Amino acid sequence: MASIFTRIIQGEIPCHKVAENDRFLAFLDISPLREGHTLVVPKLEVDRFFDLPAGLMAEIMPFAQEVATKIRKTVPCDRVGVAVIGLEVPHAHVHLIPIDRMADMDFTREKLKLTQAELAAIAERIRQA
Repeated sequence: MASIFTRIIQGEIPCHKVAENDRFLAFLDISPLREGHTLVVPKLEVDRFFDLPAGLMAEIMPFAQEVATKIRKTVPCDRVGVAVIGLEVPHAHVHLIPIDRMADMDFTREKLKLTQAELAAIAERIRQA
């Protein structure tokens, strides 16, 4: 059974796309910790991040770096934090989260509730950066 991220990649489930190439997709988290919280996923469905083939592993962080640069230009923050947790969805992914302090990356705290229009506007700003 395809992961929810694979279904997003295949266009079965809509997302607020931030960036894409032939190997990766970056889209906004629909339950973000902070405005601009973005997920970077390989298009190849692999459950565990460190099981990614060497080529994808070598390419995912430069792709994420480009996205993080756009996030930082768009969303007021001190830096963009990076987290690889891998328990939420069985598909390797990287969280890019605009942060000002450590607590901004606390995954146990309440998530933001943004409307689809708000998410769409954030994604557009990041894409245009």
